[in-house]
Amino acid sequence: MASADIEPRDHGAVAQLPTFRGRPGWEFTDISGLDLAAYERALPGGLGEAVGPLFEIEQEPLPDGVLVCPLEEAPAELIERHLGSLLGPSDDAFVALNEAGPRGGTLVHVARGVDVRRPISIAAVQARAGTLVNHRTLVVVEEGARAEVWEQLLSGADELDGVFNVVCELIVSDAAQLRYVCGQGLSERSWIFGAQRAQVGRDARMDWVALGFGSSRGHVRMETRLVGQGAEARVTGAYASRGRQHIDFDTTQEHAAPNTTSDLAFRGVLADRSTAVWKGNIIVDPGAQKTDAFQESRNLLISKRAHADAIPGLEIQANDVRCTHAAAVAQVDPEQLFYLRSHGLGEDDAKRLVIEGFLEALVERFPEGQVRDALALSIERRLALILSD
Repeated sequence: MASADIEPRDHGAVAQLPTFRGRPGWEFTDISGLDLAAYERALPGGLGEAVGPLFEIEQEPLPDGVLVCPLEEAPAELIERHLGSLLGPSDDAFVALNEAGPRGGTLVHVARGVDVRRPISIAAVQARAGTLVNHRTLVVVEEGARAEVWEQLLSGADELDGVFNVVCELIVSDAAQLRYVCGQGLSERSWIFGAQRAQVGRDARMDWVALGFGSSRGHVRMETRLVGQGAEARVTGAYASRGRQHIDFDTTQEHAAPNTTSDLAFRGVLADRSTAVWKGNIIVDPGAQKTDAFQESRNLLISKRAHADAIPGLEIQANDVRCTHAAAVAQVDPEQLFYLRSHGLGEDDAKRLVIEGFLEALVERFPEGQVRDALALSIERRLALILSD
């Protein structure tokens, strides 16, 4: 396809859209049908304007030392220090578009040593059809602090046609802990573009959960960089598609310091003529000895016309490491269906049980509690929608 230009309204910057099959990272998502000029720039709204939230979390009063506010109201010192420190306009055209604005966004800042026991809930909603929304999220957890942030990206109507462009920076300082849950439940007529990057410091821990249920087409990058010794990251992703949806996740686990650990697991269920691609890369930088990294992607096709690609990759520049990966794409096992039906289950119930068991492996990565229950409920609702078609 011929390349196109991004010309943000009221800004002089011009960025070039990536060419399908012509630029690394964009080999599997055709955006030739995207006409950015046809969409009016608009700011995101709040959860009250959304249809079908993925999860409901009652927000409790926050302790001292925690700040949650729109980016435009954030202290200048925090913005100057952190915003754009992980992602900037040079990263790709959609980050440049987000940077040029107009945009909305949220800052979550947790001061040094503060322990936030309850989840912090934030949301961004595309309220009107025919709009392009630029949204930015900045989460900073200072040294020794602990927090949990749940974010939802949603639409204001089931059939809303729009473009949602999100940039997310997650900064986990030394000895800090962050769990970040990002659920994407946009209209299945919309586009989604995402650039998300986390930086994890010395002896810090990052627990990242991604749910990709909505949108028609798009591309989401999730990059985790372990920059301090003893850093740990666990990334869990689930997607479930139907119709002609196309889901594209591009993940990176970069080990930039020795004695670091990462564990990534993605699972997808695909129905009808939907397609999905997961492309994952483990990068071990020079000197990052004693790295322990794992990644897996497994896809279950519940239609003969559905298609999935799972592409793991390794770039290792150290000699004392343990890096492994696994990938699989399969249809529902007829032997499992036969076994369940022989024990009295109908065909639809047997199929549902197999699919639920396939995704249950992701839910079991979390201990019993609010996170596990909320994820299980979100997946259950999405599967009910897919299997009812």
